[in-house]
Amino acid sequence: MAIGGRDVLIVVPCLNEAANLAGLLDHLLADTAVREALIVVADGGSTDASVSIVEAIAAREPRVRLLANPDRIQSAAINLAVARFGGDRRWLARIDAHAGYPPAYVSRLVAAAEATGAVSVVTPMRTVGRGCFQKAAAAAQNSRLGTGGAAHRGGAGGGWVDHGHHALMAIEAFQGAGGYDEGFSHNEDAELDLRLAQGGGRIWMAADLAIDYHPRSDPGSLFRQYLNYGQGRAKTVARHRTPLKIRQLAPLAVAPAVLAAVLAAPLAALTPWALAAALPALAWAALCLAGGALVGWRTREPCAFGSGLAAMIMHLGWSVGYWRWRITGRPPPRRLPFAEVDVAG
Repeated sequence: MAIGGRDVLIVVPCLNEAANLAGLLDHLLADTAVREALIVVADGGSTDASVSIVEAIAAREPRVRLLANPDRIQSAAINLAVARFGGDRRWLARIDAHAGYPPAYVSRLVAAAEATGAVSVVTPMRTVGRGCFQKAAAAAQNSRLGTGGAAHRGGAGGGWVDHGHHALMAIEAFQGAGGYDEGFSHNEDAELDLRLAQGGGRIWMAADLAIDYHPRSDPGSLFRQYLNYGQGRAKTVARHRTPLKIRQLAPLAVAPAVLAAVLAAPLAALTPWALAAALPALAWAALCLAGGALVGWRTREPCAFGSGLAAMIMHLGWSVGYWRWRITGRPPPRRLPFAEVDVAG
């Protein structure tokens, strides 16, 4: 990669990230191999000090810009930034404000893209918790118990993949595929990866550039997060008519099993059939709790013994979200700001 980085656009979607922005922007500005990259913070209406922090940094650092994102969601933030600032730049780097990044992250992403010829470079996610519940959720997300062995979650080696955590894309390929579909508030990354692949694009997993991600800090927000993930996956399946993977099929049974157990509970003392109806949910709970105990024993982290409970919350949220949308939802209209591409469905 030519030293300078004039051809790199870095976009940071933001909503109430005052605790993280200053350190993150300092980290990005310190990457001297892309010292001419433009950094755009697209703010979705923060009510904390996020905007003032970015304005103060932008006042002394012309490479940093603040952009209002009236649609609030991440997909719209990145599309808007590319439309406004992409110009003749070649690479789009997507940075999440609440994650931690290795040194020279962006320049190393560009180097990986140029070395492999990939139109997109993705990275693994290493989940890190602070409080005890976060540590339990992190342990679940870093294991097969919570993610079913997803390549970007399970510590897989580098190589060609069909999906991963979005980090860098060729702007020409991004725009040619239509950009992120703004009808998707979640799963927009996996949905775009399908369109990139349909256009012949290849995605490279840079295993040496894992990022640190902090999970939700309480059960309710973790459940809502995975509820949205499930709904997003259901929309993607409906849009592209693609089959679910085995690791995604297993959680589908969770919501029906839990519903059957809840309905059968009042009759459990009256008929053995009611108890039988509850057995699938009881077996799932037992397997999760046992798996969590194994994760805790392997990691020697006391809070990780609760990873089974965190995994149950994740499984149930994803399953409820998927089935709720499949039963009551409607395929969202395509909102592709850069191109109308031929998408199945």
